[in-house]
Amino acid sequence: MMARILIVEDEEKLRRVLSLQLESAGYEVETAGSAEAALRMSDRANLVLTDLRLPAMDGLSLLQAIQRQNARLPVVVMTAFGTVEIAVEAMKKGAADFLPKPFSMDHLMAVVRKALEVQSLREENTRLKEELGHRYRFENIIGSGPKMQEILASVLRVGPMRTTVLLCGESGVGKDLIARAIHHHSPRSAHPFVKINCTAIPENLMESELFGYEKGAFTGAATSKPGKFEQAEGGTVFLDEIGDVPTAVQVKLLRILQEREFERLGSNKTRQIDVRVIAATNVDLRRALEEGNFREDLYYRLNVFPLTIPPLRERAEDIPVLAENFLRKFARELGSQVEGISEAASQKLMAYHWPGNVRELENAIERSLLYATGTQLQPEDIRLDHAPRRAVPGSAGNGNGSAIVNDFLPEGVSLEEHEQQLIREALRRAAGNKSQAARLLGLSRNALRYRLSQMGLE
Repeated sequence: MMARILIVEDEEKLRRVLSLQLESAGYEVETAGSAEAALRMSDRANLVLTDLRLPAMDGLSLLQAIQRQNARLPVVVMTAFGTVEIAVEAMKKGAADFLPKPFSMDHLMAVVRKALEVQSLREENTRLKEELGHRYRFENIIGSGPKMQEILASVLRVGPMRTTVLLCGESGVGKDLIARAIHHHSPRSAHPFVKINCTAIPENLMESELFGYEKGAFTGAATSKPGKFEQAEGGTVFLDEIGDVPTAVQVKLLRILQEREFERLGSNKTRQIDVRVIAATNVDLRRALEEGNFREDLYYRLNVFPLTIPPLRERAEDIPVLAENFLRKFARELGSQVEGISEAASQKLMAYHWPGNVRELENAIERSLLYATGTQLQPEDIRLDHAPRRAVPGSAGNGNGSAIVNDFLPEGVSLEEHEQQLIREALRRAAGNKSQAARLLGLSRNALRYRLSQMGLE
């Protein structure tokens, strides 16, 4: 049975045009000329398509009223008045998407399909939680604990959809593997999976790398070249470290997500593209929003289906299974006689805090095999990198929780001055390379650029 869509529009002609378009696509359609009438009909709808400017009660008020009645009912807002900021405000208040007027019928259908896909995901969420007792297994992904079971269940559910996914988590937790699992469990699995490391591409080359260029677009462009998005046609683009994308490129990414179209560098020809986008970040994008380094509308386009991958220290129950898996892998590669891990060695692994997450565990097992002399790994075989944990304010003190100033900041130096000294030293060590300096400081490239501009060094 096709979904039922409720159109709320006070202009009768447009209401009729939208109704005919959706009915021709097989949807059941109901229409209302006011918000008050829509509220009486919304309980029969699977999706509401409403104008923001309505008589009496406006579209934002209607959105909030519908959410009070049924928080799961998706609402797509249309607006020809005001600015995009109004539409972003609607998405903050729970709108599934927005359509800036005038819009094409193809754009309308794409937005409706996406909103219904997300609704389907939410409706089945309860059923999936009941199935979390089952241990999902994926190639190269191991997780028996409840947190990873929930992640893998979400992968199975979102995989078949076109929905944009935002993967969040610390470096080394396996965001790349989760992205590949989503692609593998999708109808696009026979098509390319193209990974783009946004940190590794120089800022001045990023636009041409992502979107391609035409012959003569810049000095040295002897031939035309397709970009990463064109290479992924029909498949999946994985944007790793999305927080490092420059603002100018963010505008083009937003257009691809919203319109499914772009132009190559040096070309006026608009190209259509059919790709699914999965993005990943190990930084707080909301902080980037506050600093003005990340577009708010792009954030909401990416954050349709967010998945936070837990760090290894929060799922210690998975460490023994992961360690055994890595041991078998490296024992074959190294020709080692080691066949297992002793209980004491396993306890040592579980007691460690793993700042580098699964990637660090994998490296530790490979290194430990080189030291092992028996058929089992023993505690003395396991050589861990005991890097100091990140300092926590107030953790060093005089016994009552107050920090000792001389152990926290250099004497006579303010927090702002100390931060600037660290930034200058990182730039010195990186020979002026901002990307490398940002990695030394644990910042995104855009966050470092923001701080440099505040220091007057940009």
